Amino acid sequence: MRKFVETKDAPKALASYSQATIYEGKLLFAAGQIGLDPETGVLVKGGIGPQMERCMENLKAVLEAGFTSFEKVLKATVYLVNIKDYATINEIYARYMGEELPARATVQVAGLPMGALVEVECIAGY
Repeated sequence: MRKFVETKDAPKALASYSQATIYEGKLLFAAGQIGLDPETGVLVKGGIGPQMERCMENLKAVLEAGFTSFEKVLKATVYLVNIKDYATINEIYARYMGEELPARATVQVAGLPMGALVEVECIAGY
């Protein structure tokens, strides 16, 4: 059984997907979040740091709407346009995820929606 998550505290889906899907009340699969301001629908300004902060805030909102949290994240994937931004995103990511870090992949990509510099998705338990 699937249940879908939607919150106004994170940006609306940009295409045909849900903000998150909950599978049998055991796992939450969060769609990738970019640095969009949920109120304006515009990418935050200031580069990789502010975009990563906004990604994590958006992801936090989706997790909370699905009744879970960063502490329950099992696996995350970070997509970066420039791998040289790794140190910046890593510091911000670690601050949100806490001391017990989940498994993670970080991948450099050719481009992201709306010209974003970073996108983060995750799978969380309950």
